Amino acid sequence: MNILYIHGLNSSLSPEKRLILEQYGKVVAPSIDYENAPNSISEIITSCSDITFNVVMGSSMGGFAGYYVSNHFQCPALLFNPALAKRPVEQHIPEFAHQTSPVKHIVLGTEDDVVSAKDSLQFIADTVDLQPNIYIHLRNHLAHRIPIAVFKAEVEAFFNQL
Repeated sequence: MNILYIHGLNSSLSPEKRLILEQYGKVVAPSIDYENAPNSISEIITSCSDITFNVVMGSSMGGFAGYYVSNHFQCPALLFNPALAKRPVEQHIPEFAHQTSPVKHIVLGTEDDVVSAKDSLQFIADTVDLQPNIYIHLRNHLAHRIPIAVFKAEVEAFFNQL
């Protein structure tokens, strides 16, 4: 199984989280400079075009990118606090042959002060006609950063539902 993990703004996949993901397959985690790459979604797709991905995952800006990259690759997505409605840096959304992917699992923290869970839910509601099977897990007391225990639990639940 090939897993594409897309990190957030000024972030990277931590070694602890990589170890969790490697239990499920080979992890590809490109480094992205969102502030200087407004076409990061297209760049991710182009740089990974020779790999067949089974799953796309992302957090924050990476969750935003993962939302669209999973549509392109037509695979399930697990997105943590995705910046769907608003982003701190400009990002272009390319045209896609597919407007949706088979399934999206979205984890939203109710105490996230960077990506508003309400804004994300409104984005989902506004695009409901484009939604695949979508699972939303609202986590009370979860802020923007995803603790290892929460990451592990959500990844396990995601793979168990596939």
